[in-house]
Amino acid sequence: MGRGKVELKRIENPTRRQVTFSKRRNGLLKKAFELSILCDAEVSLIIFSPTGKFYQFASHEMERTVARYRSEVCLPGPSDPQTRSLEFWRCEIEELRKTIIKMEAQLRHCVGEDIEMLGMKELKQLERQLKTGAERIRSKKQRAIQEENTRLKKRVQLHELHDDNISSGILEPNARLLTMDLAIKESLIGAVEEAILFEMNLICGGGGDNNLISSLFV
Repeated sequence: MGRGKVELKRIENPTRRQVTFSKRRNGLLKKAFELSILCDAEVSLIIFSPTGKFYQFASHEMERTVARYRSEVCLPGPSDPQTRSLEFWRCEIEELRKTIIKMEAQLRHCVGEDIEMLGMKELKQLERQLKTGAERIRSKKQRAIQEENTRLKKRVQLHELHDDNISSGILEPNARLLTMDLAIKESLIGAVEEAILFEMNLICGGGGDNNLISSLFV
């Protein structure tokens, strides 16, 4: 009974995907080598892995094959300024892509994902990195707690000072108001006495006994 048709789609499991890539890559390189020997063909093969690793095979010099390819498809030569600029930015983009892939892999490793393919050396290095990161986080946490405690103590001190000011501020105005009230009353009494004396003098025709009149208010 023949094998059924295998559906070609992306392998979701990263471990299986890496194993399949290694097997298929080796098979492809072997086929390219056999084709160049058996058929005397000029074969060049360039492979980039999902993690950005570079593999190649060339039956002749790679530069020669690439130059021949450019000539066949009428691509501009490498001496063209525009081509050099495009090549530069293409290389920059490729380097950034590799960096992003590497950083994403490291991030997954830090949360315990995709570590099946890591060897003992990589696992020990990852463990050291995690310990260093945990120590930094713990140190930052302690500093944050100390800063928060200091801030809360300052707030408590300000509240206590504010309460003291309020207490003293209530007593002092009351004392000042009492003093002002007494002064006003004394001033009013003096004014009333003078007015009465003036009226009594008028009533008495200016000939009244001032000492007798004054004695009425003592």
